[in-house]
Amino acid sequence: MRVIKGKDYKDMSRKAANIISAEIITKPDCVLGLATGSSPIGIYENLVHWYEQDDLDFSQVRSVNLDEYKGLPKDNDQSYDYFMHQYLFNKVNIKPENINIPNGMEEDAQKECARYNQVLEEIGGVDLQLLGIGHNGHIGFNEPGEAFEKETHCVDLTESTINANKRFFEKEEDVPRQAYTMGIKSIMKAKKILLIISGKEKAGIVKEAFFGPVTPKVPASILQLHNDVILVADADALSEVEDLL
Repeated sequence: MRVIKGKDYKDMSRKAANIISAEIITKPDCVLGLATGSSPIGIYENLVHWYEQDDLDFSQVRSVNLDEYKGLPKDNDQSYDYFMHQYLFNKVNIKPENINIPNGMEEDAQKECARYNQVLEEIGGVDLQLLGIGHNGHIGFNEPGEAFEKETHCVDLTESTINANKRFFEKEEDVPRQAYTMGIKSIMKAKKILLIISGKEKAGIVKEAFFGPVTPKVPASILQLHNDVILVADADALSEVEDLL
């Protein structure tokens, strides 16, 4: 694992966006695995800015998103489909047919998971997968458990994840209790993984996930076994591992 330190969130975002932009420039038809949440917003803002300056072209880029809440329509402002269009897709020249996101409105979980697994297979592999990390070590919505989940699956969200997400909803009961997510096996198939982490509150899980044992109780720890992972984190997130770097 290669570690790149940013001074703060803004610096971390710029450094991570540089890695994604280099992927697009060197391989214009690359497949990007994309993530949502507060962590990647700064990255998307940088990418949009460079696109507006004619430094980036998304016309051949294909994307696959990590996850989507089950039961939220695309036009719900808390759906990940809405998020991606708000922060990136509506602001660059990516083609709608090249965008792939799990369908949160498909009630048949087995059917939707099989469909998305087929999408991932037919797209020919992810060139660069962007990831954040949850306070409990989850990546995507792969929650701590007894075994590493393999492919796309429907997951019951833990209380800690529901609590972390409730600030985005009017009431806690509005927070979805399930989500579709790419599995650990799908994530680990990516040729390159770009992990971004910001904030003092993530310092503990950084140490546990990347300097502790590989265990499904800390899903992100599996990334220790991938041969091309770049961790871009700010000083606060790295504050407990400075002596280990």
